[in-house]
Amino acid sequence: MTQRNGPGGTVLGTWVVTLVLLVLGACSTPEPAAEEEKDFARPLPEGSPALVRCDPSEIPDFRPVFKDRERALEALNESLAYFGKPSSKTWFPYSTADREITHEDQVLTLEKLEEALTISESAEEFHGRCLLAFDVYRSVGWDGGGDVLFTAYCEPIFEGTQARDATHRYPLYRRPSDLVTDPTDGTPLGRRTRDGSITPYFTRGQLNTNGHLDGLELVWLKDPFEVYVAHVQGSARVNLPGGEQMCIGYAGKTDKPYTSVGLRLVEEGKIRNDNLSLTTLKRYFRDHPEEASRALPVNESFVFFMEREPGPFGSIGAKVTPYHSVATDKSVFPRGGPCIVRTKLPFAGRDAGGIQWRDATCLAFDQDTGGAIRSAGRCDLFVGTGPEAERLAGHTREVGRLHYLFIKE
Repeated sequence: MTQRNGPGGTVLGTWVVTLVLLVLGACSTPEPAAEEEKDFARPLPEGSPALVRCDPSEIPDFRPVFKDRERALEALNESLAYFGKPSSKTWFPYSTADREITHEDQVLTLEKLEEALTISESAEEFHGRCLLAFDVYRSVGWDGGGDVLFTAYCEPIFEGTQARDATHRYPLYRRPSDLVTDPTDGTPLGRRTRDGSITPYFTRGQLNTNGHLDGLELVWLKDPFEVYVAHVQGSARVNLPGGEQMCIGYAGKTDKPYTSVGLRLVEEGKIRNDNLSLTTLKRYFRDHPEEASRALPVNESFVFFMEREPGPFGSIGAKVTPYHSVATDKSVFPRGGPCIVRTKLPFAGRDAGGIQWRDATCLAFDQDTGGAIRSAGRCDLFVGTGPEAERLAGHTREVGRLHYLFIKE
């Protein structure tokens, strides 16, 4: 579980897991690596590209993704709609190690991929069309070797009220008027003071106690950990007492960095690293409610919300699709284009509460941004809406490879 955020509305997640048949990959994926040995958040050296052209031996097998082409086409069309907006031209050309990708290149890439998905009559034909049409690049990963840490996010569903009561005492807030963000990409800059200057925003701990957000309450939840999960996922659905469901999305965040509460509890010896998941964290705070006020403010990043139409939506304004939308660091990766995710992912097991792990290959589209997804060594996969998606997202933390497709020069 990793914090995500984007001006389009997700910051961190959405879920309606009709578990998309995520294709089993014919290619093997690297074994998970010990996190203490690999710094997946390491920034790229100054001027270094995030993507390098693949050797022929590194090109992934495209056949597995053909099985779920209908959902892939849904996500692809969301990206095409994004590239129809004049603002999308702001972010191009995009530079790889050996070529520049223009806005037109990205559009042609999507159109050619749409054609291949639509007219191919078999996975083998689709694979051949991809080899003919696209240059394949891979992420350099955290250290240049290509290893990328994959996590997942979702859209949780909570019970809540629009007015505080004895049970629902923990609010999600609307965006305050003094929050300053970059008008081009939504990067938080701080808080505007009365004299017009910009100063760092309050910490999570301060906002929880100083009353600065009084009157901006959007909806009230019954558990402080639910508030934390909403902040991490960046979107949620809230079931209200009258039977209505409120959909809320990302409206901005403070300039404070994301810190993983789960990893901090691991460092403190409260949770075993090999047992870290969203389910484990829920159980921990249920059994130790007194810990919430101490542990949760470790993550100083504070997210604001707005009510919006059902989504969720990524930072480019695209409605994200389970297993076909990813969140990456948009300072190093190109917006909206297709990519291939190759890693090990959890799926619902046959027994109640069971989880099965499979090597998987997904055709995804880079449609979102993550508050904790910084560097070429990180990627967050959207897995859906609801409790099942939340459970699977909370268990996803695996190393793999991330490839991008561009129309051949």
